[in-house]
Amino acid sequence: MSYMVGFGERYPQHVHHRGSSVPSIKAHPDRINCNNGFQYLYANSPNPNVLAGAVIGGPDSKDNFADDRNNYQQSEPATYINAPFVGALAFFSGKA
Repeated sequence: MSYMVGFGERYPQHVHHRGSSVPSIKAHPDRINCNNGFQYLYANSPNPNVLAGAVIGGPDSKDNFADDRNNYQQSEPATYINAPFVGALAFFSGKA
C-alpha cells in the first residue's frame, strides 16, 4: 500500500480532504454549501478527485490502515507530513 495518493497500484481512495472528496464543478455545477459537504464526507464511494502526490498519515502503531475519510489521523494529508517531504525533494532537485 502506498501512502502517497496516486502513486503505485494501491493507494488511499478515501482521503480526508474536502477538495478531493466533493465533486468537481464540472460534475456538479450547483453550489455546495458547507453543511451539504457532509454527505460527501460520509459517503462510502472513493473520492471523485485524486489528490495526486499528497502523503497521508498512514498506518497506526500496529501497521493497520483504515481507508476511511472519517479517520483523519490516518487519511489526512497534513502539512506536518508533506512539508518535510517536499523540502527534501526540493533540496535534492537543486543538487542535479
